Formats: sequence, C-alpha cells, structure tokens
Amino acid sequence: MTTFRQLVFSGVQPTGNLHLGNYLGAIRKFVALQDSNDCIYCVVDLHSITAQLVHEDLASQTRSITAAFLAAGIDPKQHIVFNQARVPQHAELAWIFNCVARIGWMNRMTQFKDKAGKDRENASLGLLAYPSLMAADILVYRATHVPVGEDQKQHLELTRDIAQKFNNDFSARIAELGLGVEMQMGDETVNGFFPLTEPLIGGPATRVMSLRDGSKKMSKSDPSDLSRINLTDAAAAISKKIKKAKTDPEALPGEVEGLEGRPEADNLVGIYAGLADMTREAVLKEFGGQQFSVFKPALADLAVHKLAPIAGEMRRLMADPQYIDTVLRDGGERAGAIAEQTMHSVRDIIGLLQN
Repeated sequence: MTTFRQLVFSGVQPTGNLHLGNYLGAIRKFVALQDSNDCIYCVVDLHSITAQLVHEDLASQTRSITAAFLAAGIDPKQHIVFNQARVPQHAELAWIFNCVARIGWMNRMTQFKDKAGKDRENASLGLLAYPSLMAADILVYRATHVPVGEDQKQHLELTRDIAQKFNNDFSARIAELGLGVEMQMGDETVNGFFPLTEPLIGGPATRVMSLRDGSKKMSKSDPSDLSRINLTDAAAAISKKIKKAKTDPEALPGEVEGLEGRPEADNLVGIYAGLADMTREAVLKEFGGQQFSVFKPALADLAVHKLAPIAGEMRRLMADPQYIDTVLRDGGERAGAIAEQTMHSVRDIIGLLQN
C-alpha cells in the first residue's frame, strides 16, 4: 500500500521572549524528533498578527525564535527552518481552506473564545480563521505528524476535518488525476490527497505552570518576571527564580498521587522531570520525603546546567543577524519548493488555471 512519507511539521509564534514552558513543551521535542524524522520547523510570523497587528519589532522577534531553535540543537542543514511569510503558498492554501471549513467549526474553537473574550464582534477575522491558516501550514507540506501541546490539540483535530472534507469533496478529481494516496482510517483503507495528520503529545512537562502561581500557565505576558524562566536568562537569574518559586510547607511525597492538590509542588516536580528526561515517579523516588530546601537547589543546578548553554548560544547567534537571515532564506527556498508542488496539485484538483 502506498502511504504518505512521514514528515514532522511544527511552528512557534514570534511573540516576545521564549521561556521554559516553550522549551519543554515544544522546542526540546523538535530537537528529539529530528533524529528519526524529516522535519520542517517554522517561525509562524503570519499567525503573530492575528491578535496583535502592530509589533514593535517583528523581525527581531522572528530572529530570536530562530536563534532558540538553533541554540537548542535543531540542525538547519539536515532539516528546514524558515519563517512563514517567506512561503506565500501558506496564505494561498489557507484561503482555499477558508472555503472548505465551516463557520460553525471555527466558532467552536475554544482558543478563539478565550482570546476574543466577551467582545467577539470586535475580534479580527484573522483570529477567527487562525485554525485554517494552521491547517494550511501543516498540509501545504502534507505533514503526517505535528508535536503539539494540549492547548493546540483541538486545532489539529480541525486540520484533520479540513483534510478529510477536501479529500471527500474532490475524491473523483483526485482519482482522475492519480493524486490520491492510500491511508488507513480505523479498519477502512481510504484514498486522499491530504494526510490525516497525527498529533504527537506527551512527556513529563507538556504544560509548565507559573513559578508564582501553579494554577496558571507559564506566560511571557505575566507582569512578574519571577513567574517564568526565559531562555535568555543567565545562570544567576535561573537559579534565583527557582529558589524564589512558590511552594507549600509540606515535604515532597513519595508517590505521584501525593501531588494532587499541590499545584506548585506538581509543577516543580514536572519541570525537574522534563529537564532530566525522567518520569515524575522517578523524581519522587529520588526526592520523596525531602523538603523544598533540598529539592529547589537540586532543581536550580539542573536548570542552569541544561538552560544556561542555550541562553549563551542564543546571545551569540542574535549578535549575528545576517547568519540567522541566511538560515531563514535558505529554509524558505527549500520549504517553498515543497509547498509549490502541493499547491500545483491543489490548483489542478480544484480546476484553477495556472501555468
């Protein structure tokens, strides 16, 4: 049976400094996946204007995300690293998907409801159509797998719905042009042009919370810099923030169940597990019964060991913007060649005239 070539795609928005949550929840996964997959990693600058049209320095933020990719260990020669705006086929396919997707699908997206708030009528059309562009980002490369956090899982489900509706709506034309690829859907083998992309979700620290409030997600928009560890933080800052992190007076439990109802303790154990590539169970086996006065210094040492080299390399790369621009330009050319192959076929399937 002919199948889609396995390809991993993911992207990060250039909206301010990256932090520990971005690293553990996304970038570290990107690095690991490149060892056994062909990967395309994108700085999704078009997405960044859906909620905030005017940025102080979007170009600098784009370079900063790219520097983080490279400093963490992504290889731009073996894989593709680029910024979304360099490949106009993303926007072209997004428009077609706007015509495939249904308004009701978009209205059900919880992220739109959260970001639009009570004044939904004043939200931008781009914010509503954000998931359609995300689907285009993935499917313009016919990517088979996407590493995502829990908050993006619904968007990936929508990507699958869009792909399936396109495949169904144009099934006869896809077959006529010989562009279909067989894939398995449960017990049924079906034929389609776009894959039904699978999410890659998992790991001990997929959702990193604030160091000041374990009930809130770590965020670059939090007014307190002590709430997060930025990837550009120096060793002293990393250590200080962990030692000042909010905790409770109890010792660490010996079992994972003992973390229930203790959000700050659960968060710090998860961070240690993520940085050390251990399970929560293994962390508690080592530190169960210990006070935070023992655990925090160990966590601070681990975080400095893992993150300080990345911060140093990011600063070095940001001092050479021409090199970063060269990486993005080369990646954009390689990504664009793949995207244009897809779009040439999509135009044929729909019946659009082209050269």
